[in-house]
Amino acid sequence: MLVSPHGGRLTDRQCEGKKAEEIIRQVEKGILLTLNAREKNDLEMIGNGAMSPLEGFMCRDDYMSVIDLMHLSSGPVWSLPVVFSGKPDDPEVSKGDHVGLRDEDGLIWGDMEIEDVFNADLVAEAENTLGTADDSHPGAAYLNSLSGTYIGGKVRSIRRRESESFQNYRLDPKETRVLFRARGWNTVVAFQTRNPIHRAHEYIQKCAMEIVDGLLLHPLVGETQSGDIPADVRMHCYEEILKDYYPSTRVAMSVFPAAMRYAGPREAVFHAILRKNYGCSHFIVGRDHAGVGNFYGTYDAQKIFDRFDQDQLGIVPLKFEHAFFCEKCGGMATLKTCAHGSEHHVFLSGKKVRAMLIEGKMPPPEFTRPEIAQILMEAAGNGEDN
Repeated sequence: MLVSPHGGRLTDRQCEGKKAEEIIRQVEKGILLTLNAREKNDLEMIGNGAMSPLEGFMCRDDYMSVIDLMHLSSGPVWSLPVVFSGKPDDPEVSKGDHVGLRDEDGLIWGDMEIEDVFNADLVAEAENTLGTADDSHPGAAYLNSLSGTYIGGKVRSIRRRESESFQNYRLDPKETRVLFRARGWNTVVAFQTRNPIHRAHEYIQKCAMEIVDGLLLHPLVGETQSGDIPADVRMHCYEEILKDYYPSTRVAMSVFPAAMRYAGPREAVFHAILRKNYGCSHFIVGRDHAGVGNFYGTYDAQKIFDRFDQDQLGIVPLKFEHAFFCEKCGGMATLKTCAHGSEHHVFLSGKKVRAMLIEGKMPPPEFTRPEIAQILMEAAGNGEDN
């Protein structure tokens, strides 16, 4: 039996077809509020149940409880706020208003019944959830750009799949659960990434596959910071490596339409809870999960899970050491399994790999499969046709 959703059931705040058309007619001539890119991602995930038990953007009680205690006010573990920020050019609103939610191009994506309008201490939010209010942290820079007014209430999402990318891989939680049951999987491990797959990723994924029925590759395709490899390139890398190096009967791939918060430890818990809603029983937590720069310790994202009872989380974190290619071992290893010194270890940081690609240098096979290296070279403008 698959793991239960967080809070006990999948919420469903998504409307399509005639119901979606009705919502548009109701709100298009009324009050319209503007979604930024992160909020648009969040609306989609509230709508499809990925953020269960949330039914809308957080009101003050949930917001403060999450900031201070990493729990919703009703009790379940929840590590990051999911909020809607008032925009300077939008009309003022108050409790009881029914508003439409549009993107910056004016397209309506849903509606909200406003239950709360409150002012937030954004510096305190940044320090509690990110560990810093320093603008050099992309998550802190995002918070520092907001108005400080949050608007909470239940939402309905009317997103249109045909207008979104990666349609063939855009599975909602109820759909991944149907897929897992159809394949006879009771235990499923999820792998989160915002980077192209490399040998260390492949190694820890396959280690995890030894103890579960199936692997869900779940690349994040929401908003990321500039400099990250684009989502379409990362997806192409996964498609290529799945052709020859993974058993097709034991792997599924779907996109994860969340925006990156770069919140390190707290985001690792957030990512785990959301994968639980997709039907996953286990979640891989690797080196500096959801980190950025030098803001977090190498294994802080693993240590935070020790603060929660397993019954509270409902998903098992699999904590992996930093993996590398050892020239003496002749394969992938970690400090737990390798007896050799660091002079024999091949490890390339993301920054170094990006520099190699810019210079037209092919990343070595000890770092990533040659097929993947070629895709990255072409994406950087150094392919055979250039």
